[in-house]
Amino acid sequence: MIEVTDAAIAAAPAAPSRPDLTQQIRDAILDAGFAPHQRLIEADLSERYDASRAAVRTALLNLANEGLVERLPNRGARVRAISVDEAVEIVEVRIGLESLCARKAAQNLADADARALTALRTQIVDAVAAGNLVEYSRLNQELDRRIRELSRHETATQLLERLRAQSARHQFRLAFHPGRVATSAPEHIAIIDAILARDPDAAEATTQAHLEGIVEVLRSMD
Repeated sequence: MIEVTDAAIAAAPAAPSRPDLTQQIRDAILDAGFAPHQRLIEADLSERYDASRAAVRTALLNLANEGLVERLPNRGARVRAISVDEAVEIVEVRIGLESLCARKAAQNLADADARALTALRTQIVDAVAAGNLVEYSRLNQELDRRIRELSRHETATQLLERLRAQSARHQFRLAFHPGRVATSAPEHIAIIDAILARDPDAAEATTQAHLEGIVEVLRSMD
């Protein structure tokens, strides 16, 4: 009889983990793989992602709780469309949370974090100079994520991640709004410079001003 020891189990290669189904569907929604109001049929999703119907049902329930999917009585689920008015409300809530995170980031900034943030600043400037709006939009999301991490404020981070997921489509449209980059790029640089200066008041003020500008642009898009 072959004895299987704890050491042997620990040394055995781990089975490859399946990608999280909720994340896969979430990414498809945020990347416009599914359109607003598009029905999400369990059988189709099960085949597309090689997952059980039960797993698909759980993923859709998770996304409904996040506000990305809406469940319809006797009709399954569909991608929830976010109106401009709702997008404005989301940004208004984000103003307080993101300003707090920027303040905390300036207070918490370590030298290694400052070097990484400086490198990101350079990438943003380069993307704007090259007119690469897709890369600029991606780097903006990276900046937001980095500031949340630097804040070390778990509650604000969790709330912001959910809010940003709901308004992701409008955020992408903003990046391509005529003339928007000329305004938003200096605002992002100002936020970075305030954090690099370890100035909490300036980090909070520049973040608030940037988001208030987004509210005005969203209202003009209605």
